Amino acid sequence: MILLPAIDILDGKAVRLARGDFAQQTTYDSDPLEAARRWVHDGARTLHIVDLDGARTGTPANLQHVERITRTLEVPVQLGGGLRTLAALEAAASSGAARLIVGTAALRDHEFLEQALARYGERLVVSLDARGGRLAAAGWTEDTELQATAVRDELQRRGVRRFVFSSIERDGMLSGPDIDGARAFADGLQGSFVYSGGIGELADLAAVAELRLAEIEGVIVGRAIYERRFGVGEAQQLLDAAAGDG
Repeated sequence: MILLPAIDILDGKAVRLARGDFAQQTTYDSDPLEAARRWVHDGARTLHIVDLDGARTGTPANLQHVERITRTLEVPVQLGGGLRTLAALEAAASSGAARLIVGTAALRDHEFLEQALARYGERLVVSLDARGGRLAAAGWTEDTELQATAVRDELQRRGVRRFVFSSIERDGMLSGPDIDGARAFADGLQGSFVYSGGIGELADLAAVAELRLAEIEGVIVGRAIYERRFGVGEAQQLLDAAAGDG
């Protein structure tokens, strides 16, 4: 299991939102590359980047920053935000992203998903972001009545094998992970996912690791590392040790 430091880019800056609310944002770095350098220096093996402008508008807006990061640092990057067309996916891939994260466009546009899977295979990741177990859409700005696990099942039937599962209520709140939600998402999953939401201390990471779920391949952490509640290196060591114990 790996730790994925989050770099959320809004207006060209590295920020964090609280519960996915664009009105509740904190700016941590004026240049996302500086955040990326810091996390890689501290031991990050992969970076999780979200183009928040792209997520809100539907079109990638910060690919120049992604390209600067991928050209400068020798770690893989997974990128989401506004990747709703094949052209957007191609632009993201050209920016150097190793994995490409799409959202509810994967559910709403069957032809798009089919073509994206044919072109990118397991490089394609679908992000399912939930409030109270129900899917949120359009960069977290729209709530739906769809159960995240039901959507996961439908996407699995269509060939998706990699997911990001985010608990929006906990995102940026440092309130602890949604253990029940992570366990439910893993149950019946034919593939793997990265968990996101609520990690505020090392004990929270340990709680996810102690689930001993082979389906969880990583944990995304944002605000906790920006605020130095723990370090990237010590967090990865904890996850490595938990895997060794298993």
